[in-house]
Amino acid sequence: MFTLKQSEEALKDKRRLKWACRRGMLELDVLFEPFVDEAYDHLSEEDKAIFRRLVTCDDPDLFAWFMGHKKCPDAELQHMVDLMLARVKV
Repeated sequence: MFTLKQSEEALKDKRRLKWACRRGMLELDVLFEPFVDEAYDHLSEEDKAIFRRLVTCDDPDLFAWFMGHKKCPDAELQHMVDLMLARVKV
């Protein structure tokens, strides 16, 4: 399963959210940082909450989900993974 690293409530501040998106894995950084800069503000409030929840997940889980090694067991989080991946595909 996956665990929470930080409080979702603390991530409502966009500065903290941007900091939380700095994962330390290049494969994740190139997905998360541009997404926050370019797309986050255009999400619905519900999707913003889902994104904040996604950011609290552990890096190995995120890597596996984004690289397609496994599906996220949470449908809402998987939706956000799919949304983010669709933005980077040409």
